[in-house]
Amino acid sequence: MSKNSKKNIVYKKVSRDKSIAAYLSKRDFVDHGSHVDPVDGVLLVDTGYIKDQKVYCRLSCTFHYGPEDIEMIGQAFKRDLYVSTIQVYPPTGGQVKPITKTQERLMRKIGDKALPFCFEFPNHLPCSVCLQPGANDPEKFCSVAFEVLAFCVSSLEEKIHKRSSARLAIRKIQYAPERSGPQPSAHISKHFLMSDQPLHLTATLDKEVYYHGDPISVSIEVTNNSNKDVKNVKLSVEQVTNVVLYSNDTYTEEVAAEEANDLIASGSKFTKTYTLLPLMANNRDKHGIALDGRIKQEDTNLASSTILKEGTDREVQGMLVSYKVKVSLMIPGVLGDLTASDATVEIPFLLMHPNPGWSWDLCSLSSVRLDPSSSFYESALPPTPVHNSTPK
Repeated sequence: MSKNSKKNIVYKKVSRDKSIAAYLSKRDFVDHGSHVDPVDGVLLVDTGYIKDQKVYCRLSCTFHYGPEDIEMIGQAFKRDLYVSTIQVYPPTGGQVKPITKTQERLMRKIGDKALPFCFEFPNHLPCSVCLQPGANDPEKFCSVAFEVLAFCVSSLEEKIHKRSSARLAIRKIQYAPERSGPQPSAHISKHFLMSDQPLHLTATLDKEVYYHGDPISVSIEVTNNSNKDVKNVKLSVEQVTNVVLYSNDTYTEEVAAEEANDLIASGSKFTKTYTLLPLMANNRDKHGIALDGRIKQEDTNLASSTILKEGTDREVQGMLVSYKVKVSLMIPGVLGDLTASDATVEIPFLLMHPNPGWSWDLCSLSSVRLDPSSSFYESALPPTPVHNSTPK
């Protein structure tokens, strides 16, 4: 797809009764730190069909746990983290806002009868994230999800019917900081019984921030002054997801690993660089893996690291995701594996999407030691007009 054709993609959802069509020019909205991209789109309304009813648009952020569409105690939990509703038709004088360039493009494509709507994200909301469900319970999931809902009712107290509503799933995302910190490193000195001198282990990553799909280089340096031999070296990337809302559960999942039979004899020094590659493709069957948004295998990846702004309420984030590299030296004991021990270090790092141009001020952010892609069921096709008919 060419660059120009990509810009012309329109995401569209039409209600079952064809009374409302909602249009957005993108589905990912970026949190820039100081502000978030506005959700600016348009609605096309069949005024002859809806007659005296009103058309509203709603932006919501929802934390959800359990089977979809079931709200029974013990089966599902749902909490709205944020809801904002505006009346789009008939227009109200108090909601007159300048038309954005995105809305201008949509209105040129759809027609001058399109009605604009715009939402501003508050600066404290989390990004889209979900836990991958298990093979035996595909309907159960835990997620923080965003959606735009357009609906037609006589009043806001009235029940919203699916046939007269159109839902567009969207994502709130963050990109990697432009300025990375120093190379992450960790050190440990391990003492053993019957040994006068310790074993020293230092592990270092080549950088602090990695993009999804990047290999992670881990350099280790061992000075073994003890009287113990190291049998092998184990390295892994662990994803830690803390569900701070509803259950306060913590999920620690290994998303990449390597075990090398590298012998480090007593009294020797050892240096080596290993490579780890955390990928969604290698973790599709693991229950509890955090992903960037709702499950859709061809359009998702491992969740990005959570970056918290100072003063943000952790609970409102729903889920916090972080990553760390774990390096362990395995030392057999006198009785073999029964009395084996290890020397282990952990190094935190950030795993995120590449920054397309804007920058973060890392001084105003704090990385969390602990971090849906949505099933975008809307069509990315050229828009079609809503019919002009009256109800039978």
